[in-house]
Amino acid sequence: MFKIRTSKYRHVFCDQPKVEETFTEFRLSTVTGDQQYIKASAKYFAVGMAGGGGPVYVNRLDRPGRFDVADGPYVHGHEGAVNDFDWNPFDDSMMATGSEDTKIKIWQIPETWEPTDENGVQKAGQGLSESVVDLVGHRKKVTLLRFHPTAANSLMSSSGDYTVRIWDVETGSEARKYSGCDNIIHDIVWDYTGDMFAVTCKDKQIRLVDPRSAETAAETLGHDGAKSVKVVYANDSGKLFSFGASKQSTREIKVFDIRNFDKPIHTEPVDTAAGAMIPLWDGDTNVLYLCGKGDGIVRLYEYEDKSPFIFKLNDGFRSNIPGKGYCMVPKRGLKIMNCETTRILKVTNSTGVHPLSFTVPRKSDAFQDDIFPDTAAAVPSHSFAEWLEGSSKEPVKMSLDPKDGGKTAAAVSKPTKTFKPAAAVQKELEGAQKDLDEKTKSLETAQEDLDKTQKSLAEANERIQYLEEKLKEAGIEY
Repeated sequence: MFKIRTSKYRHVFCDQPKVEETFTEFRLSTVTGDQQYIKASAKYFAVGMAGGGGPVYVNRLDRPGRFDVADGPYVHGHEGAVNDFDWNPFDDSMMATGSEDTKIKIWQIPETWEPTDENGVQKAGQGLSESVVDLVGHRKKVTLLRFHPTAANSLMSSSGDYTVRIWDVETGSEARKYSGCDNIIHDIVWDYTGDMFAVTCKDKQIRLVDPRSAETAAETLGHDGAKSVKVVYANDSGKLFSFGASKQSTREIKVFDIRNFDKPIHTEPVDTAAGAMIPLWDGDTNVLYLCGKGDGIVRLYEYEDKSPFIFKLNDGFRSNIPGKGYCMVPKRGLKIMNCETTRILKVTNSTGVHPLSFTVPRKSDAFQDDIFPDTAAAVPSHSFAEWLEGSSKEPVKMSLDPKDGGKTAAAVSKPTKTFKPAAAVQKELEGAQKDLDEKTKSLETAQEDLDKTQKSLAEANERIQYLEEKLKEAGIEY
């Protein structure tokens, strides 16, 4: 008997954004690689730009408009072009950038950062050139960056030196180094809790790595083709998706069971397009948004823990404008009451950044709890030191219902550590030193006045004693 598979997201749709909803007039960086070219937090997005100092354009998600190359503020401070960047999942204003100059810089975007006004008109302003932390250790260009999904202030990076390194951002030091790859690294991805990570390489192997010991736990052949291979963990289900090409250059999706990693449990052909695929995984809804470099199509698949594991939802989004890169906005940055379940930012070569809003059609104006389960909050589950010692925790969840006000588990709602640029810290130290010098000078002046007063009192006492003796010699009673 034929049975139609039901899904709450079967009818999700996305319209081509209007011109006034896009971000335009960029002069994009010409670097190439396996990165996404655009990343977003719940407040900002970042795009690499052409020019000296590795400029990165950062703007608010709610301020579409035109960017003036001559006037606009950048984030810049590298000595080479920026290859990749990533936003701290626990701080919407903290961004990491990795560059051709082998360095990783951590930036704190100030609260006053507004490259465009409420009408999308460019505002002149000073760029940001002072990073808060510099991570130095890679011997060749930094290619990919990934913040840890549950531990505070931890970052993973890959490089042209074929290593994957894990950093303690708070101390600015390298904690672990994985050297199990001997060729160009295509992708690095944390699992759901951050207890393992997957790495793909030009040698076509997919490796599962224990980050605490920096040793390979399992590996298998991914795809036979030469295209870049990307991977995605299907939450904590024990399944892993890989995206690559066959020997015949057919793009395909493979599903692996990480408990039996020898061979895939399902292979799904996609098409014969030339560009590398960019998978965007919505772990809250188990929906996969499959994009591709040079593609105008975004395909939608839903994961279900039964064969064949991925099910195509609908025709997705189609456009005749090819995309250079794609990223997903965190759920905390969406228009929940408009039933916007996902927003993808698509960067193009000639028409700027297009926000693609995927919406589930609903007639009610009330909060739709069936399509908006709890999502990851901007709260770490544990510190980096705790994680490194073996702590394993799932991400802290929060409600998306506006009435709940983003309520999370109070027991783990710890204040986020703030970082300041070295120049700002130096300025504060200089100010404190100046204040100390002034107080010391005042104290020295007061001591001099006290010494003078004591000397005057001593002289007065000597004069009194002299007069008393004279009066006594004269026989005058005093």
